[in-house]
Amino acid sequence: MRLLHAIALFATLPFAALAVGSDDSDPPKPTQTTTQCKNGEVWDEAQQKCVPPQHNDLSNDTRFRAVRELAWAGRYDDAMLVLSSMTEGETDRVLTYRGFILRKSGNIEQGIVAYEAALKLNPHNILTHSYYGQLLVEMNEVDAARVHLAAIRADGGQGTWAEASLAHAIDTGLTYTY
Repeated sequence: MRLLHAIALFATLPFAALAVGSDDSDPPKPTQTTTQCKNGEVWDEAQQKCVPPQHNDLSNDTRFRAVRELAWAGRYDDAMLVLSSMTEGETDRVLTYRGFILRKSGNIEQGIVAYEAALKLNPHNILTHSYYGQLLVEMNEVDAARVHLAAIRADGGQGTWAEASLAHAIDTGLTYTY
């Protein structure tokens, strides 16, 4: 049974790049944000140029797409600059993104604080549970990660990337770079 689970999971790995709060299961396609913009700037389609992330014409969704793209490219400092420009406040999705970026940039304790704050706001955020659980696997706290997997399943997350990626991490000890 475990072998069948592993085969099924590996068959879905091309779709396992779901990242930081996106419903898209594909890696973000590089845009001018990562190919031309520097220092946390974001490509503004309307102006056809790179603009500071605080630019008034950028929506939070545009900023989130930029955070995702920058994080996927390993540009965590730039991703954090863009995330810091979010105008929606300390929502669970902002805190989840913050936890992910902090975790991936090596700030484990701060990442934990962000994940826990996100879960305090929304204990049913399955993406937060997945990323937090993967962090726990990286820390060799597999039993604690299983608690997050159970929460994902209890909140209707069966069959989602959040469940599959955490289950894979628990089974193999390997987490996703993104």
